[in-house]
Amino acid sequence: MYGARQQVLWWGALVSVAALIALCLLWETVLAPLKPGGSWLALKAVPLLFPLIGVLKRDLYTLQWSSMMILAYLAEGVVRGYSDKAMPWLGWAEAALVFVFFCCALLYVHPYKRAAKKAARELLDKVARSRNGHK
Repeated sequence: MYGARQQVLWWGALVSVAALIALCLLWETVLAPLKPGGSWLALKAVPLLFPLIGVLKRDLYTLQWSSMMILAYLAEGVVRGYSDKAMPWLGWAEAALVFVFFCCALLYVHPYKRAAKKAARELLDKVARSRNGHK
């Protein structure tokens, strides 16, 4: 199932989560830290390392749970995009990267989920047929 579309979606998820890590670190240490010299808020990038590792491995389970976890970063990006007076574009950049990751992750997983549902349906049909044949 590694067609050209899947390859593009995988790269999209990988690049967007890596760029989100870089943005979070740069934002809170260099570009617009809450305190001069950086802030502990840069640690918000640490949870993103787990999805990064899973995306590198093309792990479907990681792509599924991380597409939900990353929505917290979307909320932060939108809130800070609206409320930050100095550099609101950082918040909107975060929200955009999250949106790209979310779409790529869901679209990457979709064909696998469809195939799994089809296989489960076929198995249930086979079991039902074998039960009816034994009566």
